[in-house]
Amino acid sequence: MKIFIKRIIALLAGVLLISVAWASESYPVKTVSLVIPYPPGGLSDILARIVNQPLSKQLGRTVIVENVAGASGSIGAQKVLNAPANGQYVFQGSPNELILAPMAIASIRFKPEDFRLVQMLGTAHLAIYGRPDLPAKTVDELIDYAKAQAAAGKPLTYASVGTGSMYHLLGEQFSQTIGAPLVHVPYKGGAQANQDLMGSQVDIFITVYAKYYEDLANSGKIRLIALLNEKREEGVKHLPTVGESTKIKRFTYNLSTGYFVKKDTPDFILQSLHDALQVALTESAVREGLKANNLQAAKPLSLEESAELYAQDISRYQSIIKSINLQPQ
Repeated sequence: MKIFIKRIIALLAGVLLISVAWASESYPVKTVSLVIPYPPGGLSDILARIVNQPLSKQLGRTVIVENVAGASGSIGAQKVLNAPANGQYVFQGSPNELILAPMAIASIRFKPEDFRLVQMLGTAHLAIYGRPDLPAKTVDELIDYAKAQAAAGKPLTYASVGTGSMYHLLGEQFSQTIGAPLVHVPYKGGAQANQDLMGSQVDIFITVYAKYYEDLANSGKIRLIALLNEKREEGVKHLPTVGESTKIKRFTYNLSTGYFVKKDTPDFILQSLHDALQVALTESAVREGLKANNLQAAKPLSLEESAELYAQDISRYQSIIKSINLQPQ
């Protein structure tokens, strides 16, 4: 009888251990938050709301969009780092917030290497927009106007989504490339910057291209100067590019957006989230949503390939900061 009882206890203990092990490798165990480092209404927010429901279906849990804006996206990034490394907080972002901001803002304490890229979402075109009454319709006219205004002691202003953002660095690089000073005006998000552009409170704004901005340009509320592309590409062939300018060359950039977690997130969580994202991003609603916002869907990458891509991005943007001699502020 005693032997039988011992066997029952041993069997129950084994079942318990298996249950604990299974529970410890369950993901997710509660609601997942997609942390967006900008206010509602901008492209980042739109993309998150395209993805959250398909991702929720794959994970079997609710996925909410949480807007945490400020400090060039670093406040949202820090929120993810302050949370446990259990995949419940996922950062939707780009080199803007995770690579450039910590290199340009002295008060930011995290490093790009504190995050791991899980999966890319898509790549967006970038564009130069002008206020509606800007007396320049092309890149060459903008360069001439910027130089004339600088000579008259009235340098043009350019908006960005914050100090240390990619758009801030591109504005500085544009200024250096054309040989005319520009005055930086940082905002907390693209929606606020665009409002002031429409109100002619700032002269130009370098940011992502979206159909929304093109519609504003077509209605005369802003001016779309050019895409930061070398040549015209499928889907946007009707729009001029910087590559067509006779006064500036090789000022071509795009912006990739992806999903990141803390670097010490367990591998099984990384793999589960990675697999769920890859399936979610193949859904027609997501593909159509990306296309409607003029993003090219990212190709599927393994976790190892994602890590290599992120390391390459860190190196590339470090070079940009060095080239314009930007010092942390």
